[in-house]
Amino acid sequence: MPSQRPPRRRHLRPFNRILVNVALDGALAALAAPIARWLADPQGGLIHPLWFLAGGAITLLIGGIPFRLPQQYWRFSGVADLLGIAGGSVMSALLFAGLLLSTGFRLPSITFPIIHALTLLVLLGGLRIVYRLSQGRFSNSGTTTTQNVLLVGADEAADLFLRAVRRARGTPLRITGLLARGSHQPGRRIQGVPILGTLGDVGPVLDRLDRQGQRPDGLVVTDPELRGTDLAAIIREADRHSIPVGRVPDPTALSPASRVELRPVAIEDLLNRPQVALDIQAMDLLVRGRRVLVTGAGGTIGSELVRQVAALMPESLVLVDHGEFALWQVDLELAELAPMVARRSIVADVRDAARLARLFADVRPEIVFHAAALKHVPIVEANPSEGMLTNIVGTRQVADAAAAAGASEMVLISTDKAVNPSSLMGASKRAAEMYCQSLDIAARRSGSGMRCVTVRFGNVLGSTGSVVPLFRRQLERGGPLTVTHPDMQRYFMTVTEAVGLVLQASAVGAAQTPVQPGGRAGVQPGAKTEALLQSGGIFVLDMGEPVKIVDLARQMIRLAGLRPDEDVQIRFTGLRPGEKLFEELFHGREAPVPTGYPGLLMATPRTADPVAVGDAVDAIGDLCRRGRPDEAILLLKRLVPEFDHNATGTMQPAEPERTVS
Repeated sequence: MPSQRPPRRRHLRPFNRILVNVALDGALAALAAPIARWLADPQGGLIHPLWFLAGGAITLLIGGIPFRLPQQYWRFSGVADLLGIAGGSVMSALLFAGLLLSTGFRLPSITFPIIHALTLLVLLGGLRIVYRLSQGRFSNSGTTTTQNVLLVGADEAADLFLRAVRRARGTPLRITGLLARGSHQPGRRIQGVPILGTLGDVGPVLDRLDRQGQRPDGLVVTDPELRGTDLAAIIREADRHSIPVGRVPDPTALSPASRVELRPVAIEDLLNRPQVALDIQAMDLLVRGRRVLVTGAGGTIGSELVRQVAALMPESLVLVDHGEFALWQVDLELAELAPMVARRSIVADVRDAARLARLFADVRPEIVFHAAALKHVPIVEANPSEGMLTNIVGTRQVADAAAAAGASEMVLISTDKAVNPSSLMGASKRAAEMYCQSLDIAARRSGSGMRCVTVRFGNVLGSTGSVVPLFRRQLERGGPLTVTHPDMQRYFMTVTEAVGLVLQASAVGAAQTPVQPGGRAGVQPGAKTEALLQSGGIFVLDMGEPVKIVDLARQMIRLAGLRPDEDVQIRFTGLRPGEKLFEELFHGREAPVPTGYPGLLMATPRTADPVAVGDAVDAIGDLCRRGRPDEAILLLKRLVPEFDHNATGTMQPAEPERTVS
């Protein structure tokens, strides 16, 4: 049938290429025999019987079989192939010498086998090298424009990238120099490319090349560990010279048969955040084999919690969210990532107490991660009743349902906006913290009951509604990028790092007794951490240094290869209701306390009588349900006296006293 012919041709293709290799190697070996004979005995001449040529070809074909010479791919010849050629050449020379002796033909000299092997090595290896070099040269000959780039990082990744560029077809890149981390490397070369200086010499090197008329068309970062302030400094220097900066692709994407496509520098790379070592054993001990429930599972934090919890192999995992589409998305992803984990996806609203009670009684979770909340300041300001019902009343109802169902631990995801709040969102999260604090204090002092661990952190890069996706959308439209105020700054962290530290805090916070429920031995925190937890302490993630939003906007414009204020404008729109310029992780009067775990600190915010907090939460919920949000806000201000409501978005008179972690 006609449809079967193309597959047969494809099957024949590898065999045809092997035949070509055999023919070429045989011809070279036939040529090598008289050449070696003449080199060993110049007086003997170059003319020999035809069997002499045939013998040279046949002995190479036989001697090359153990070294797989016919199967070599010439365009990708490397050291291993050269060693195979050397082995085949030696074997062929020995076989040919034996053939001569067995037929009574005198060896031209005692060194003839050595000369013959070397001749074969030069001819066979030389032709392969010439072919490979010509492929690299001719593959780029059709490109119309060649970009001269500098590589930032003289390391294994740079070496791999150089090889990929030279092998790839149609890649318009020419590497003209490298910048190294080490001070001892400048002046040396990698694959013939000079190392022009160190990372600290980016400015002077670019200035010198500019004066010489050799300014590169781009910088390419090859070092995967280069990030934070060092990377930001390189981007600033590149921006000064109007040079774009990119990163090398993933090593698995460096296909020799395709173009090498650079990828942009991610904004996350500019965070100066070293990798935090997590206690995976403690996290595994917390989750493995247990029933886990996550509220807000469709959100940015909740969905990452689901992924990381699933990787720790719980007995079952229940996903709760009031949004059907978000829940469906994370459930579908989990089915692919962790199909072996038993899971349920439940559409439910944390404000529905009866629904929660039935759900928790049915599921009986052992650990509850409460990530459901209304988190966007302007939305909560515009919908105060819904914000307070979700963040305050919803948290209480989740906590009460979890305790009634026999859960051993509940983890509340909180925010830096709960510190000296100026927004309803922040004040409502502080009230939720207070309720969980009161439950936790009672449980720890009595030695029984559900632990309530609160984890507070700042903004997550790339989360729904954050500035990074907003800036990206605005860049795609050509700008402008909108920033509320030139002095506004925020703490930022990647979602993966934040959730990893949440699990770390959960493991530490749950380990207050030598043996956990179900006979689980727990890690033991330090005496100071235990004492703070006994008095209502909460965990605070070490967010590093705050970032000015306008600087973030300028960096994103530069990463897009554009110039701030020239190609893309930045427009200041003014503070929105509830916003403040400077977020805080700690109250001014409380100092951050280390926990002994990297990335985790503790705060000791004010606590209140559990009964009083519970009564206030009930009253706030009742007022919201009756459509009286103004009265509910007044009650919230009495519950959270540090709540200074910036309802109109007016400028704060001065930066508040802050203690930064």
